[in-house]
Amino acid sequence: MSQRLSRRDFMKTGAAAGVGLALPRDVEATAPAVIVRRSRPVVVSSRNGHVYRHDGTLTCVETVFQEMTGGTDILDSVLEGVKINELDPGDASVGYGGLPNGDGVVQLDASCMHGPRKQAGSVACLEGVRTPSFVARAVMANTDHHLLVGPDAQRFARNMGFTIEDDLNSDDSRDRWLEWRRRIDPSRWPGEEDRERIGFLSGMEMVEEGLIDAEHYWGTINCNAVNSQGEVAGCTTTSGLAWKIPGRVGDSPILGAGLYVDGEVGAAGSTGRGEANLFNLTSFLIVENMRRGMSPLDAGMEGLRRIRDNTVERRLLDEEGNPSFNVRFYVVNREGEYAGVTLRGEGEYAVCTENGPEFAPFEALL
Repeated sequence: MSQRLSRRDFMKTGAAAGVGLALPRDVEATAPAVIVRRSRPVVVSSRNGHVYRHDGTLTCVETVFQEMTGGTDILDSVLEGVKINELDPGDASVGYGGLPNGDGVVQLDASCMHGPRKQAGSVACLEGVRTPSFVARAVMANTDHHLLVGPDAQRFARNMGFTIEDDLNSDDSRDRWLEWRRRIDPSRWPGEEDRERIGFLSGMEMVEEGLIDAEHYWGTINCNAVNSQGEVAGCTTTSGLAWKIPGRVGDSPILGAGLYVDGEVGAAGSTGRGEANLFNLTSFLIVENMRRGMSPLDAGMEGLRRIRDNTVERRLLDEEGNPSFNVRFYVVNREGEYAGVTLRGEGEYAVCTENGPEFAPFEALL
């Protein structure tokens, strides 16, 4: 007497029969292939990302590459890298020892974005914490917000367990501020007819005299990375414009300006004149250009053209009618293609791939 089949057994038998009918007898049935995305692992950053080592042997880009290829989370890897610059007083553009504002106070800004999780966090005008990038990540991980500022950002950092210091000046950063203060009264506000006396030009004199590294005067590190799974993350951290008006916030902590990451597309971040980048939200524009199919290089150059075309104030133009300042972008797409572009001049940026770290030349618009 035949055994009666349950509905579940019938469905299993039917499915098996269907497979048997669909395949030739000499072809073995196999499970569908799983498509795994593979990208070229790469880290790109501003030049200082392969200059400073703090107390270790690796630079920022080397550290990020080692961490992410070893299985560390993509954003955690980036932060471990930029932390080296934040803690090294030799890098006067970020973190501890960063060039202070007009009152001699080091105020720090930072932003970070995690592509796979589609999360972001930022802090601005943060005082007393050497690693603002990690506070930005804490904002991302522990709040429903993207940006905290000033004393309240510091209070948040304290509540998260960060050490708060009274003064983040190093001996060098304080000496440079005192030299600047000797040259110019920082309480004087510039008028249209006395531009020669503003603090900016006094700072430029110090750059020309070799007292300040030109790249440190604006001061920033941007670092973006993509791992072999095509996961993207980025961070921008800075002490901002040297001798800035207290409370001034540049582009670095503003999503879409100093940094933008889209996990499906890529990342872009910047250094240079933050106000020009803020006005155009250029990092967002560059990533959107890549979304539409542009290469990192073409997307970056188109972003620079937008800045050039929107700069019309006479005080910001050179004799040829072009912007007299500089802005640079560091761009990577999800496939691991990358580029560094600069509005004007020459220079180089840092890259690390499976072939090791190196400096690569910028492509210039002007």
